[in-house]
Amino acid sequence: MKTPAPGRACGIVLVLLSLATLQTLRAQKNDIDIYSLTVDSRVSSRFAHTVVTSRVVNKASTLQEVTFQMELPKKAFITNFSMIIDGVTYPGNIKEKAAAQEQYSAAVERGESAGLVKATGRKTEQFQVSVSVAPAAKITFELVYEELLVRHLGAYELLLKVQPQQLVKHLQMDIYIFEPQGISFLETESTFMTNELAEALTTSQNKTKAHVRFKPMLSQQQKSPEQQQDTVLDGNFIVRYDVDRTLSGGSIQIENGYFVHYFAPEHLATIPKNVIFVIDKSGSMSGRKIQQTREALIKILGDLGPRDQFNLISFSGEATPWKPQLVAASAENVNEAKSYATAIQAQGGTNINDAILMAVQLLERANREELLPAGSVTLIILLTDGDPTVGETNPSKIQKNVQEAIDGQHSLFCLGFGFDVSYAFLEKLALDNGGLARRIYEDSDSALQLQDFYQEVANPLMTSVAFEYPSNTVEAVTQDAFRLFFKGSELVVAGKLRDQSPDVFSAKVRGQLHMENITFVTESRVAEQEEAFWSPRYIFHSFMERLWAYLTIQQLLEQIVSTLDAEKQALEARALNLSLSYSFVTPLTSMVITKPEGQEQSQVAEKPVENENRHRNVHSGHTLFRYHSVGGKASRVSGGSSADPVFSKRRGWRGQGPPGPLHPPHLPYPPHRTPWRPTPPDVMSRLSATSFLDEHDMDLRIKETTTASPHPAPIQPPSVILLLPGQSVDRLCVDLKRSQGPTNLLSDPGQGIEVTGHYETEKAHFSWIEVTFKKPQLQVRASPEHVVVTRNRRSSAYKWKKTLYSVMPGPVLPGRALGAPGSSR
Repeated sequence: MKTPAPGRACGIVLVLLSLATLQTLRAQKNDIDIYSLTVDSRVSSRFAHTVVTSRVVNKASTLQEVTFQMELPKKAFITNFSMIIDGVTYPGNIKEKAAAQEQYSAAVERGESAGLVKATGRKTEQFQVSVSVAPAAKITFELVYEELLVRHLGAYELLLKVQPQQLVKHLQMDIYIFEPQGISFLETESTFMTNELAEALTTSQNKTKAHVRFKPMLSQQQKSPEQQQDTVLDGNFIVRYDVDRTLSGGSIQIENGYFVHYFAPEHLATIPKNVIFVIDKSGSMSGRKIQQTREALIKILGDLGPRDQFNLISFSGEATPWKPQLVAASAENVNEAKSYATAIQAQGGTNINDAILMAVQLLERANREELLPAGSVTLIILLTDGDPTVGETNPSKIQKNVQEAIDGQHSLFCLGFGFDVSYAFLEKLALDNGGLARRIYEDSDSALQLQDFYQEVANPLMTSVAFEYPSNTVEAVTQDAFRLFFKGSELVVAGKLRDQSPDVFSAKVRGQLHMENITFVTESRVAEQEEAFWSPRYIFHSFMERLWAYLTIQQLLEQIVSTLDAEKQALEARALNLSLSYSFVTPLTSMVITKPEGQEQSQVAEKPVENENRHRNVHSGHTLFRYHSVGGKASRVSGGSSADPVFSKRRGWRGQGPPGPLHPPHLPYPPHRTPWRPTPPDVMSRLSATSFLDEHDMDLRIKETTTASPHPAPIQPPSVILLLPGQSVDRLCVDLKRSQGPTNLLSDPGQGIEVTGHYETEKAHFSWIEVTFKKPQLQVRASPEHVVVTRNRRSSAYKWKKTLYSVMPGPVLPGRALGAPGSSR
């Protein structure tokens, strides 16, 4: 492959100060043709190496500009980006950020245009590069990035973005996964799957390996017969899986002189916690924010364990505790706290300093009075949407005050609501005190984001976790001491083996359970571990060394946030050296790409940092949700939706009709469905009962219609009659006249299905309907705003737009699936 001659390479410099995500290519239709787009992702022991290759030809008779736009996961590091134009390669070179910036600034001074590219979503980052292409010329873009998949609520997730924006003759995605521990389950999701595209998805799996291939033909990519030139491919493709865990001491894996130790013991009892929720109720929280906060808080309070203790502090200009001390999470106290949360109103300023210090004082007083259960964990969870404006307003002084008060005795978690709060301030506040920070995005699912975060920290299993290795065996070990280990997560330690390491590598993991200390011991035979990673098809070699470098850099970047200024320089120098040595684009490095001579544009793409993204409001998309599973029986659930995906290895999707809002007028019933007709006739709800599509599939449809009158007069709740399917003359009747609050509409313990709902008499409709499946454990709640799907403590919201499909591992459900009515605006 040719490289540019010296004269050709000196033209314009493209500086990529940082990047992140997968691939899209924007081009003018009929002029720029993407004739090939491939994604090859290889996941070896949680470490993902992804290569995106796009090949383009300029079919126009004039010079055309091609823009290569990409999205990739926030935690990923780009390792290479190159362009091949007419056989000439224009490679990317990693440089120190300051050096790359000098080149960019010089280009600006010469009068050349400069495009600063930095944008983030919830889980992805975006950058783009433009280049001019001569008539009939071909160009190849290649992006390579790497990331360590993090276990979240019991699963690892590989996210790929697919947005070609035109039909592609050769489009192929291959995901290879190799996990020596064994793959316990595997799912795929997509936000764009259709009946036709489902045929292009194949998955194969054995005990330790899996291969997912997505290779749609041109006809399968078409949006519709009327829009034959438009592609339906636009959204997320997610692979989610977990591994087998047979050794309580974790799994030690070794490759090419480096090791990684994964620790996530199963079947440990949850440690009781003492948690104080510190809630911002300042004026800026008014409206939707405080409403969603109340909603989330009520749900979180309901999830407290019977052995937990808790309290609430609301603050604006002043901080006010709900109770003078922590109280047990009894049913009575939880219900009283929910009533308190419901009444929280937003007004006033923001006194973060006093609010956190009050939480610390409550915990310290309880500890002095021996009111904290032995062996319990103490947590403070702060939610705020703005910077401090009352009391102590200097961020550095607040951080100092809080760190001195907590003194390593409690863990502080900080949630920043929206983009008007300094994320850098909250991040340092949390990292200084054994916690972490999280951005809560302003959207219809903000309450779910809060609940999702709480689920991550709701079940502490161990405290003071320390990894120990023989000092004469290892060196350059990453972080090996952790304050807390939570259910559904994983602790990861990596390092380098010394030259004279023994044949058997041993490790100890010490920690504290609820009422006792515990030590796990595990061993790994070096030769056997090395041999396991020799398969070239699934493994990119020396991956474990890169995993170690990646993890070390990520931890150094965290340390830089929370360390003193005197130590920052040494940490930055070490992180920079590793970034350059392993060709990672990080916040400390940049990638410089030469462009063909005569092209006058220089662009800069910085790796976004959360605290730099203030005043950006990112909203979730509205797309089809599909889901695919391997390794178990499957059931299907369909309801109105629009965001994340669910597709199946099965053939033939059903129910592509309108999603409903819950009140779509004149919706036809699918064949084999019989309506549920409530009375009186001016309120029409539908509950459809469905025969199973086959012995594996279950179809749940949520629809409802309403009258045209915008202000219906108050009426008595109607009786609801459910006609069973088939030839049966039996009827099921639900009498809502005497119902107060949530009503059990239907219960079938034999099949493990329960339908509940909340009927509002004055509005004459259901405010929500919830269907709960016991096996597999799944909950679907339909409300006017969205559909919420909860599984394995993970909740996702989907806006009403199209039909929601879900197929997942689980036992065969005999009989029928039942749908329930909802309501919509």
